[in-house]
Amino acid sequence: MNWDIILDAFLDTVKVFPFLLLIYILIEFLEQKATFTRNHKILQGKLAPFLGSATGIIPQCGFSVMAAKLYDRGLIRCGTLFAVFLATSDEALIILLSSGANAAYVMPLVAIKLVIGIGFGYLINFVFTAEKLAEEIDVEIHAYSCGREHEGKNDLKVYFLNPLIHSLKITFYLLMVNLVFGFIIAAVGEEAIESSLMIGGAYWQPFITAIIGLIPNCASSVVITQTFIDGGILFGSCIAGLCANAGLGLVVLFKNTKKIKRNILFVLTLYLISAVSGLIVNCFMVLCNLV
Repeated sequence: MNWDIILDAFLDTVKVFPFLLLIYILIEFLEQKATFTRNHKILQGKLAPFLGSATGIIPQCGFSVMAAKLYDRGLIRCGTLFAVFLATSDEALIILLSSGANAAYVMPLVAIKLVIGIGFGYLINFVFTAEKLAEEIDVEIHAYSCGREHEGKNDLKVYFLNPLIHSLKITFYLLMVNLVFGFIIAAVGEEAIESSLMIGGAYWQPFITAIIGLIPNCASSVVITQTFIDGGILFGSCIAGLCANAGLGLVVLFKNTKKIKRNILFVLTLYLISAVSGLIVNCFMVLCNLV
């Protein structure tokens, strides 16, 4: 066994842990205070897809969970939910920010996902203009991290222990990805990987990564983002996977078994929008000789 590869993967992973922990602690404070239930009508107006996308950009899937709950209760429209889901990147922004040189991709990623979320959000709301909305609701809906409920838990657990556990879990995922790529690079070489584009090539990658992105777990966003950082997929393919990655928001939708056809159609539409958007970005990069 090549211990140098294991050591390099371990060191590359461990150095991002303090950054992850700090960010997750800050996010817990933000999500604990975030609730749109009392003022949900701001997400029913003309600015709804814009506000939904801006909310979805915030790291973590808690906001997609909140949006799914609001949609299931008839408090926001379908296009607004799409705007949130398409903009959501779960762990991606945090991993990119802590990745050194690849942090430069954060702003392009945010900009492109905002454009996709806002654009398709308004388009879908325009198509479904007859969609009916509920008037009021007497239940508070918060944007808790990964869908975790905070009631009854002390502050130490909410603001430190939960972020610590989540940071350790994400660090473990990163270590696994780094180990896999370390051994692959050692076996075939960096030049072979760059020339072959490990999975699918520029034109099929987005359709593969979008499927991975649909997996309702933070591990999928970690794998997609770290694979991009390690050079296994193109930027457009990364966008496709992250646009499809709504975290546990999809789980919330599928809890409503009475609307299973609606949920399946929603997922298929989310997949196609994500894959095609990623394909367009890849085609643009190929035409401009950026890959």
